[in-house]
Amino acid sequence: MATTKVPIYSTNDLKSTSDDALVPYLTNLPAPYTFTPDHTKTNVRFALGYSAVAISAFTFYADRKLGWEAATSTWVIVAVCSYFILNTALTYWVWAVEAGEVFRGKRKTGETISISSSVIKNSVPYKLHIQYKSPAGKVLQDKRIVAPFTTWFSTDGVFHPEPFRRWLASEIDVLRLAAKESEKKSGGESGR
Repeated sequence: MATTKVPIYSTNDLKSTSDDALVPYLTNLPAPYTFTPDHTKTNVRFALGYSAVAISAFTFYADRKLGWEAATSTWVIVAVCSYFILNTALTYWVWAVEAGEVFRGKRKTGETISISSSVIKNSVPYKLHIQYKSPAGKVLQDKRIVAPFTTWFSTDGVFHPEPFRRWLASEIDVLRLAAKESEKKSGGESGR
């Protein structure tokens, strides 16, 4: 298994590496606890972003081929206004709707989990906000947790996934149950 090494003074790299470790962990839990990622918010972000880029590319092409006179036409003005509207919507979507969400997933039993992360620039604590809901939408756990990156990163910047997973399992109820299930399975196999 390849080790992930990041600069230890780069808060963004530490956060990104930690965020990226959530998806494989949550999607590879034992059988009843596995989460399937929900990509709806990401798909909306991509649709807004790529639509704005397509409009931008089209207006650039039109300006290049047709010259400045075409750039003052009504359809180009509409395209430019559409570009700014789409970029404004994209900015709103990223900051207000996604709001730092790094994982949203659903179990086969219908429960959903949403995890948002944040850090303060040049600061050690990694902050997560977890919302775990029943299929009916009742909040089963709503918790904010904080830990220093040094809990799962070594002094030379190597990411160690096991301490990260242990920290998550100690704080999030459903992951604690999944860890107990994993221990039972591994304990049963080692007894053979």
